[in-house]
Amino acid sequence: MTVEWLQSSESEVSYPAAPWPLAGSMWVTLFRVRRPVDPSRPAGLYAAAFVSYDEPSPLTYSELLVARPVRAAGTRRPHVTITDIWVDSPESMAGGRELWAIPKGLADFELDTAHRGPLATTEWTARDGRVPIARASFTDVSRAVPRTPFAGATSQTGLPDTGDEPRAAPIRGSAHTFAARARWDVNPDGPLGWMAGARQLGSVRLAGFRMAFGETG
Repeated sequence: MTVEWLQSSESEVSYPAAPWPLAGSMWVTLFRVRRPVDPSRPAGLYAAAFVSYDEPSPLTYSELLVARPVRAAGTRRPHVTITDIWVDSPESMAGGRELWAIPKGLADFELDTAHRGPLATTEWTARDGRVPIARASFTDVSRAVPRTPFAGATSQTGLPDTGDEPRAAPIRGSAHTFAARARWDVNPDGPLGWMAGARQLGSVRLAGFRMAFGETG
């Protein structure tokens, strides 16, 4: 597949045109935030995820995101709003902000995975400069599970980069999904500190996902 590249209007980097054909693995945990933080972060259900985008994705990078479910009129497809997100790719940051108003920032990541028989343990760390954002440890048992489809969309209120225009990005793909155990350590003094006291509900690993992000039609 030939991927068209666009020049960022805000920087000298370029990024793939939509849609982005992405592949990789994702580790997701659901949280319950008991009290509202601000208008964009009400009390309720949130998902926090570390993601590794791997070959043959046009961009390969690491990501930490937090999103909450929102209602979208006129569609049954589930929508989420991404409230907080960091990547270690300037190209991904520019594309995410300019194409879909996703508020990506830059961070440094560490990823380490160990295997003992069928047991896989994955350790993630994200830092904003010298300030820790969050770290998480995931454990799952690899086994043969069928590839299952998923679909949804992001729904963003807009960014100054995009003239504060609301934008959406449809998502569709498939993955091998495993239940996982997770332990999160969110820095209460870091940029994600508002989640430090959130109640952890459950976790999954989406292994070997393939998805089209931002595909129209």
